Amino acid sequence: MAQLTDTVFEDDRWEEAGFEELVETAARAALAHLGLDPDGFEIAVLACDDARIAELNAEFREKPTPTNVLSWPSEERGADVEGDAPELPETEDGPFATELGDLAIAYETCAREAQEAGKVFEDHVTHLVVHGTLHLLGYDHVRDGDATLMENIETEILGKMGIADPYSSDL
Repeated sequence: MAQLTDTVFEDDRWEEAGFEELVETAARAALAHLGLDPDGFEIAVLACDDARIAELNAEFREKPTPTNVLSWPSEERGADVEGDAPELPETEDGPFATELGDLAIAYETCAREAQEAGKVFEDHVTHLVVHGTLHLLGYDHVRDGDATLMENIETEILGKMGIADPYSSDL
């Protein structure tokens, strides 16, 4: 089994939280749910803190504040029609995996959000990794129809992993 995720740790708290295994499991679950072979793809992941993600958010989104997760798809895959699924990538022939893109995730924001929502930290991070992986595949939540599609897929993936619907008001 090939490693799907390549994680760079800039914040040691992520290593202590078992992030490498968690991110690999979550990203694999997202790809497998969509019928993609995780062994044919690669995702680079930056496990950082709020200060670093605020820098990245300012540089790439012109929002100089921390956020939980950022994604940089290797190519634009979004659907033209609102509510339609994006065209999923195919693996390339040869010895190298197809690069889906990069994710960055911030420790303090994730920990704070989990605590404020009364969620298990690992479950919240798993949700954010699934969410970020779907962004790399072209899913988005800017338009209402796209948001509904993306949230439903996230809920299905997380449900298979034994994690409650993160969008439910019953939490």
